[in-house]
Formats: sequence, C-alpha cells, structure tokens
Amino acid sequence: MKKYFFAILIFVSNLAYAQTNDEKLVVAFWNLQNLFDVYDDPQKNDEEFLPESLKQWTIDRLDRKFYNLSRVIRSMNNGLGPDILGICEVENKPLLDSLIKKYLFDKNYIAESPEAPDERGIQNGIIYDADKFKLLQVFIDTVKLERNVHTRIILGAELLFKPSDTIYVFVNHWPSRRGGEVESVPRRIKAAETLRNRIDLIFSENKNAKIFIMGDFNDEPVNKSILNYLKAQPILCDSTEMLENIKLKKDISDLFNLSYHAFSIGEGSYKYQDDWNMLDQIIVSRELIIGNEIRYSCNSYQVYKPDFIVTKSGKFQGTPFPTYGGNRYLGGYSDHFPVIATFKVGD
Repeated sequence: MKKYFFAILIFVSNLAYAQTNDEKLVVAFWNLQNLFDVYDDPQKNDEEFLPESLKQWTIDRLDRKFYNLSRVIRSMNNGLGPDILGICEVENKPLLDSLIKKYLFDKNYIAESPEAPDERGIQNGIIYDADKFKLLQVFIDTVKLERNVHTRIILGAELLFKPSDTIYVFVNHWPSRRGGEVESVPRRIKAAETLRNRIDLIFSENKNAKIFIMGDFNDEPVNKSILNYLKAQPILCDSTEMLENIKLKKDISDLFNLSYHAFSIGEGSYKYQDDWNMLDQIIVSRELIIGNEIRYSCNSYQVYKPDFIVTKSGKFQGTPFPTYGGNRYLGGYSDHFPVIATFKVGD
C-alpha cells in the first residue's frame, strides 16, 4: 500500500509542476562523498569501503545511502529533480544505475560514468533526463600530472536538447589539496589547462556554443587555476547594464562563474576547519548568459541545503550531514552541499 501511495504522490507532484518545468532547465552538481559498492575490486584501492573494513560498509548502509541521495535529488527543482545532475565520488556506473532503478524509478534518468584512472577508483558521472536530452557523444579527457601520474578524468557529454539545440556538459573533480594548498596548485592548474584545451576546441567550431562546466574544483572562484588558466570570469548578475556590457564587448570573456556572488558574500559548499569553501561551482559559456534559447536566471545559483541535510547541533552545526565522520558511521548524506542553477528556455 505504501508503494502505491508513494507513486500517487509522485504523479500529483509531477502534474502540479509540469507546466512551469517546461519553461526552464535546472542544472545541479553534487560531490556524493564516497559512493562505493561493497565488493572488492582488485584493480582499485577500495579496501576502505568493504563489509570487513573499519568502516563496515555493508549492503544495508549502501541502500541507506541510495535512499538519502535520492531524497535530496528528488527535492530539487520543486520536487521534480534536476534536468542535469553532475556528480563525483562514485566508484562505478552500475551504482548510479542502481540508484536510479531503486529510488528514482519514476524519472526517465540515464547515467554515464566512464572508468577513470584514479588510484582510489572514484570517478565522475552525469545523470540526465532522457525525456529532454539525447546523448550524442561522450568526451573523456585525461589529466596527466607530474611523473605521468593520472588523476580523475574530466567527463564531457554532448547532448541534443529539443530538435536541434546542442549543449555541452563537463563534470570535474580536480586534484585535492593534499600536501598543502600551495604545493598542490600545479596539479589543479594542469586540470584547468586540460579542460580549457577541450573548451577551445569546441569554441573553434562554434563560438556561440552552450557549455555547462560543473564540479568540485578543490579551488575557489578567485584561485588562479580557475581565473587565469580556465579563464572563467566572476560575474555579478545584477543589472541589465551588466548584460548589455557582455553583449557589446565581444572580447570580455567566454566563460562566466555563476558561483562568484555566493562566494563573495561568504557562502560555501564545503567547510574545512572553521572556513567555508566554495569548491563546488557551476561555470557557463557566454551564450548561456546572453543567448535567447537558454539563458541563466540571474542569481538563481545557490548552495542547495534543505533543512534535512544540515547538521543540527554540536561542533559541526550548520555543515552538511555526512555519511561518515572518519570511520564513524553517521548515516547522513555527504560532506558537501550540492550546488544548483536555473536557466530560462525560450524568449
């Protein structure tokens, strides 16, 4: 009986918001904090997430994680879920397929998550609404670090939207700050250069390309990897004059960082010690700021934190409620908040 009641609620929710949803696209990104299966893969360093490990990662705990993730995803976009969701920290594509099949079964979501060379075996993924998009091709860009070390790939997807409108989505999880922020900067610069090369190739074929870039960059909007190497300009989407200025100045920039305003007022998606960091960002091409077919809804970018994923008390009050604190199982969601942005479709 509960299952049927749940289905009725889904149908009513979809009916209530269908007309509004047709007029916009909702794009989101979320670091899922170690979504691993419970099986040992000899090709990956996944021993931390096994039933016999210190974390005691079991089928029951994985299923709880699926439920928690789906609860957040469902709550986005007024209960309809995002149209495009980029994710990182998933071990393999079958995990995303299981999440969709078990807990997002009423959505026509399709997942892509190619195998990555990361030593821990975690990779990036994209989930998209197949009622709105058709996958045309997947891009896999390998970030080669010093001594020919490989880190997580940059995942790209070319999607067909409507009959003839093409968009590009790139999902990132840049090298961490392990070893210190300054010492690790060259690794993130290498990731930025790798992505920029792909972006330049797309622009060489279509200067008005519609490009969504999202991810956990392990740097903030004003760090040089993003500002100087990816060349994503901060944007304060606060006036008609600003938009006209972008239209008139052809050389002003071709990428804009939607997360800058939230960052500038002290918000963040991840808290390290006592500091909020805006590591999770959404960056878009110029056409998505000033274009007619799909255009950013000014100031719609937000760090998405519904009340049920926020830690309520104690030392970590106000931070994301995670799955684990060290090796201690907490049963939460992730140590990052998702980020989300809305785009108007049509004039």
